[in-house]
Amino acid sequence: MRKVVLGKKNWMFVGSPKAGKSMAVLYSFVQTCRALKIDPQAYLEDIFRRLPGHPHKNLRELLPDQWAKAKTRNSKK
Repeated sequence: MRKVVLGKKNWMFVGSPKAGKSMAVLYSFVQTCRALKIDPQAYLEDIFRRLPGHPHKNLRELLPDQWAKAKTRNSKK
């Protein structure tokens, strides 16, 4: 909760409603990663690299929980 309180002043002036929505989506991904014990930076860097060529029908694979499962499977090989 503390991180939310600390960021509150910064979030008052996001720039535009569209920017606010984008920031909320990104923040949601970061918090989901933290809840799943995933490094948010590693996750975001990986999916941003993979997104342009990733098949649309397989986007679910890039969600944090699925991404973590795939990383675990690949590290066991």
